[in-house]
Amino acid sequence: MAKQSSKEIFSLGVWSDNPVFRQLIGICSALAVTNSLTNSLIMGLGLTFVTALSSFTISAIRQFTPKHIRMMVQVLIIAAYVIMVDIFLKAYLPEFSKTLGAYVGLIITNCIIMGRAEAFAQKNKPWPSFLDGVANGIGYSAVLLFIAFFRELMGFGTLFGFRILGDWWTSWTIMIMPPSAFFLLAIVIWISYNVQHKNEKSGVAKS
Repeated sequence: MAKQSSKEIFSLGVWSDNPVFRQLIGICSALAVTNSLTNSLIMGLGLTFVTALSSFTISAIRQFTPKHIRMMVQVLIIAAYVIMVDIFLKAYLPEFSKTLGAYVGLIITNCIIMGRAEAFAQKNKPWPSFLDGVANGIGYSAVLLFIAFFRELMGFGTLFGFRILGDWWTSWTIMIMPPSAFFLLAIVIWISYNVQHKNEKSGVAKS
């Protein structure tokens, strides 16, 4: 695989090849926890932690891992980091641990983590793999926070739990229900597609 710079790795993970609106993976949790900015931030940080460190670990031992059991080894490594996140939340943020519930444990099955392990960590050195994990985690978190911003603001009139809109605001119940997440994610995908398509066309025109 051609060597990529840190800037290229971040650009791909955060924007050009964003796991949510470009690859369309990991969207289950993106739709489930985005009725709150705080929940979205915690989920995003948790997934970034797991993706970065699991990719780093998988890359570090890739040459010693037999190919026929590599998937089991990857799941074991990912599960270990997910357990760390779960224990941390239960110990220091019990309220959010209860709110997020099973979604923290389900990080282990998130397609983003397994996808980066197979597509990048298995073929690259530990440090680039770590950066790739961080970049994809940031890309995932950015989409969650974007969707949560509108859902929480319009659904509750708050941001991170703080009242922003006064009593004059009539909360949109639809915004805190699952269908709103589907609509907002579709808008994010549509915007990103059009922006990237426009950039590609302008690049072709210049060349």
